[in-house]
Amino acid sequence: MPRPLYKIGSVWGLLIFGVLQISCSGELSSDRPYVLSTATVGGTYYPVGVALATVTKSRLHREYGISLAAISSAGSLENIKLLRDNQAQFALLQGVFAAWAWGGEGPISKPQTYLRSVSAMWQNVEHFVLLSELVENGTLSDLATLQGQRYVLGERNSGAEHTGAYILDSLGIDYRRKLDLAYMGYGATADAIQDGNIVGMNIPAGVPVSAITRAYAVLGDRLTVLNVTARELAMINGRYPLWDFYEIPPGTYPNQARQIRSVAHPNVLAVRADVPEDDVYQITRALWENLSVLQDIHRATRDMQLALALKGLGVPLHPGAARYYREQGLPVPDNLTPP
Repeated sequence: MPRPLYKIGSVWGLLIFGVLQISCSGELSSDRPYVLSTATVGGTYYPVGVALATVTKSRLHREYGISLAAISSAGSLENIKLLRDNQAQFALLQGVFAAWAWGGEGPISKPQTYLRSVSAMWQNVEHFVLLSELVENGTLSDLATLQGQRYVLGERNSGAEHTGAYILDSLGIDYRRKLDLAYMGYGATADAIQDGNIVGMNIPAGVPVSAITRAYAVLGDRLTVLNVTARELAMINGRYPLWDFYEIPPGTYPNQARQIRSVAHPNVLAVRADVPEDDVYQITRALWENLSVLQDIHRATRDMQLALALKGLGVPLHPGAARYYREQGLPVPDNLTPP
């Protein structure tokens, strides 16, 4: 198939081109692109993944033959399986899932030795939401007062479900017995709380996340995103010290009158170890040299900084990524040095 030539003059042109490139398989070039697995379309992973794929295609394909094709998925747990089976070569993961995968812990039974890190990305912010009529203290401890109410931790086997369960287990909240759990994606969850079918939901994502925006727009002060106390943060970090406070300013969401003090930990761009070093080096370079494109596409990426690229990683770097960071003067700690 002949390779089409494109001239792209703006960020939005890049995005439109990327969507067409990804959604229309018949328009792909003869080069087989690497697959970048993201998450459901209602969160942050998918639009950022599409933007990253678009940047890579635009900046690297003509000279190096390198491109990414972003696909949606159920999230971090499925992404690890896709990487393991080489159905994807790159993936966005919640930081704790990367740590679980490397050590064979949590919901992942065996160490995933093929896994490597490319970079810490934007912060994955916890949004534990509850109808205001059920709020007592306004903190995560309020979830322990529920009895039999219907609550969504996330889509079944999704990153949201597993990290939500991990956090509630860390806090000693017996959610399996106390809550009537439902399993839905972010969009369906936002609809369910607006329709009165659930009393709360767990939505971890980059700020602002569309599901929370939609729910706040309809429910206003009838909705509360729970705060996290210092004691609760210490308990969450008891096994994996990955989380830190994250303040969501008033007005981030419609009708949000007060600041929310939640917690967050970094998302991670991961890659298979067998992807060639030069390809990962070029993709890492394209990521950081075109960060403004991602930041124009989604506000969540505006807290990304090269200086923080190695913070919160629980998996050693790929040699290609490590080479780029050393060239930029970032020291690579021993625990992140490629095996």
